[in-house]
Amino acid sequence: MAQQAAVKRTRPVAKPAKKAKVEKVYPFKWEGKDRKGVKLSGEIQGTNQALVKAQLRKQGVLVTKIHKKSSLFGPRAKKIKPLDIAFFTRQLATMMASGVPIVQAFEIIAEGAANPNFAKLINEIKTDVASGNTLAASLAKHPQYFDDLFCNLVESGEQSGRLESLLDRIATYKEKTEALKAKIKKAMTYPIAVVVVAVIVTAILLLKVVPQFKDVFSSFGADLPAFTLMVIGLSEWLQSWWFIILVGLILLGLGYRQAHRRSKSFRDAQDRTLLKVPIVGQIIYEAAVARYARTLSTTFAAGVPLVQALDSVAGAAGNVVFYNAVNNIKQDVSAGTQLNFAMRTTNVFPTLAVQMAGIGEESGNLDGMLEKVADFYEAEVDNKVDNLTTLLEPMIMSVLGVLIGGLIIAMYLPIFQLGAVV
Repeated sequence: MAQQAAVKRTRPVAKPAKKAKVEKVYPFKWEGKDRKGVKLSGEIQGTNQALVKAQLRKQGVLVTKIHKKSSLFGPRAKKIKPLDIAFFTRQLATMMASGVPIVQAFEIIAEGAANPNFAKLINEIKTDVASGNTLAASLAKHPQYFDDLFCNLVESGEQSGRLESLLDRIATYKEKTEALKAKIKKAMTYPIAVVVVAVIVTAILLLKVVPQFKDVFSSFGADLPAFTLMVIGLSEWLQSWWFIILVGLILLGLGYRQAHRRSKSFRDAQDRTLLKVPIVGQIIYEAAVARYARTLSTTFAAGVPLVQALDSVAGAAGNVVFYNAVNNIKQDVSAGTQLNFAMRTTNVFPTLAVQMAGIGEESGNLDGMLEKVADFYEAEVDNKVDNLTTLLEPMIMSVLGVLIGGLIIAMYLPIFQLGAVV
């Protein structure tokens, strides 16, 4: 016992492993010749000139000139967007299906990346994979870009030996999801942008143009029309309080941002409210149904058990109403209830989606039926967004005409009356 105690006392304490330092990636311009003497040139991403030369040498290029590209005119570091991840997944799936080794595929993708931040991310993943880690484990180190659903599907593909086909399904899923998000943004951004522009133009007219007319009207010595007096009064009020109004709007925007970031109850209330907004609420509802069906179809087709797949679906729901509904479905399915019955009891999903899920369960083709549901509701969202845009354009033009035209008429009305008197 004494010897064992002595061994324990003298055993060295393991030091925590140091975090590997990630080198910064730069764009390089190069010129050189291939094995036949043909002159070549191009751009490549790398950490330093020596490594870039070595990389080009492996590709059969003898470098004659190389220099770091100026950051003033070169590609600027941008935020990595979900669409970049979708494009990366599609490229990786295509190259792996063509027989390109995964490490070489990462090198090709990183070289063609226009965003240095994206190239840096790809190189980090490549280094992890080249050192012996699985692709899923390497992706999981970057949760801000690759969520649990993405990593779980990749892991399923690696374990089943169907990584190429799973990457292709993931790429399709990401592309359609981002396209759906873009349609929703289009439906909501266009009218908001026009309203903001209209408010700014109206404020400029009231602050800069109306006071000039007021000085002219003061020399008339006659009573002004009630409409003109109302506009002048609004202009005087805005001139007195514009700074307080501007500060109030900024504080309101910052308050909304902080509440949305920190308060879950605020976000939940906003999700429920958006579903009740006329026209736009229906678009958001159908987009959520499409997202639910697309995510569940992709995960179930990858061989993920239904209960586990519903976990990923709940996280990708994008709306608290559907998040709660999917969690209720998961509990019912875990207790032995069929998916379509569990969907029906939530009173959230449309009848078509419920019936298609039931047909899929009976025929053993649940993932195929859910994919058809996703395609149908994505097409519905697309049509509704186009119709909404077509409907809003004349309405917005009418509002702008009344607003701007009303101000102009109010300013010129006294001049017209004066001309009639003369």
